[in-house]
Amino acid sequence: MFSGQDLSPIDLINVKQFAQRVMDLAEYRKKLYDYLVTKMSDIAPNLAALIGEVVGARLISHAGSLTNLAKCPSSTLQILGAEKALFRALKTRGNTPKYGLIFHSSFIGRASARNKGRMARYLANKCSMASRIDCFLDQNTTSFGDKLREQVEERLEFYDKGVAPRKNIDVMKSALEIVQNKDTEMEVEKAPIEASVKKSKKKKSKAEAAEDSDVMEEDKPSAATNGDASEEPKSGKKKKKEKRRMEQESEPEQDQAVENGNGVKGLNADGGSVKKKKKSKDEDKEDLPAASEGKKKKKKSRSTDED
Repeated sequence: MFSGQDLSPIDLINVKQFAQRVMDLAEYRKKLYDYLVTKMSDIAPNLAALIGEVVGARLISHAGSLTNLAKCPSSTLQILGAEKALFRALKTRGNTPKYGLIFHSSFIGRASARNKGRMARYLANKCSMASRIDCFLDQNTTSFGDKLREQVEERLEFYDKGVAPRKNIDVMKSALEIVQNKDTEMEVEKAPIEASVKKSKKKKSKAEAAEDSDVMEEDKPSAATNGDASEEPKSGKKKKKEKRRMEQESEPEQDQAVENGNGVKGLNADGGSVKKKKKSKDEDKEDLPAASEGKKKKKKSRSTDED
């Protein structure tokens, strides 16, 4: 295809497809970057505020997790991603690398060639602090990352112009004050919302109570019609209870009467038993002489046998 020549239909189709793919890739990259920003704001907001979402995500990916990155010292974080250059330098006894993935940060590019190593060391120190704050802090805040970024900016000015930066203690105190103020503001904002929620709940409960009372009033006539049927079993229960009480009261009187009757019968029974005992004794006496006579006869028969 020569310059100035008209495009053939096939070439035009290929050019359109290529342009569409480039546009799709650009949209996909934008969506992916938006996803990365939202994800980093949830996982490591302070690290993202300090060094950027892309570089922070690369550091976390290379370390394996945010916890592993928080465990790394600042010297390891400084050369993270330059392991090959480090081992090559140790083998050949050359100069070790000054920075790894952290080199992609804008702070390293803004520093002069003489101060790049110093800036990389300082930035790695602040990144290590930010990763530990994100890993072990319960609140999701970017106040610490913003203050650490301000410190890095002040360090750049110190290297270029000689302006003395603030101390780390003062910066961290101001960051803590900001976090506490945000907490108090959130509590103040939540208080009226909670009060309105409680009021709405009370109104709902009152409305439900009114509805229940209306339903009860509607059910009253039906309950009145069924009143006779409900009273009958109640009266039957009362009668049963009265019968039980009467029986319990009559039981002691019956026991007394039975005891009195048993006393008289016992006497008669004793008398009868005495008579029976006497008869048995007389019968025993009659049996004794008969037995003695039988013994005498046996003795006589034995004596006659012996003779």
